[in-house]
Amino acid sequence: MGKNLSLITKGLIKENPVFVLVLGMCPTLATTTSAINGLEMGLATMFVLIFSNIVISLISPMVPDKVHIPVYIVVIATFVTVLQLLMQAFVPTVYESLGLFIPLIVVNCIVLGRAEAFASKNGVWASALDGVGIGLGFTLALTVIGLVREVLGSGSLFGWKFIAGDGMLAFVLAPGAFMVLGYLMVLFNKFLKK
Repeated sequence: MGKNLSLITKGLIKENPVFVLVLGMCPTLATTTSAINGLEMGLATMFVLIFSNIVISLISPMVPDKVHIPVYIVVIATFVTVLQLLMQAFVPTVYESLGLFIPLIVVNCIVLGRAEAFASKNGVWASALDGVGIGLGFTLALTVIGLVREVLGSGSLFGWKFIAGDGMLAFVLAPGAFMVLGYLMVLFNKFLKK
């Protein structure tokens, strides 16, 4: 049980994809204009991470070294396509809000990196737990960044407006994304080293 729990918690803290490994910056900066967008993007990425890790763990012994990266990308692209179709069918508003960033999960270095570094070298259960842990870490990071940007940028929290008037526009725009990410990375790493 301890090893299983450590596979999950390392993605949240020690190997957090955003705050420690600094991976997946494109969706991190682009989709976190609100907490709900960050949460949705994180969950979408976690879905792809878990299922692609499982399949890659199963097929990696049969894949020749020369073609393992293209094979992994095809597996990841398959799950992204499944996710896209499911989102279009069941949650079209979420699909529309995330737009182009759903197909870009295929080339997200977090997903391919975990496939190469972990899933191809470990069993199915450990790979699934790694996908859960890294996915939760990514989801948590995107949600927190989106939360801070939403509160400061528009005075709302998960869409609920609690401050009358407009917030600070800079936090909704790209400069705010970089500032919030930078400060949160500093805080996260400062507490991690204690």
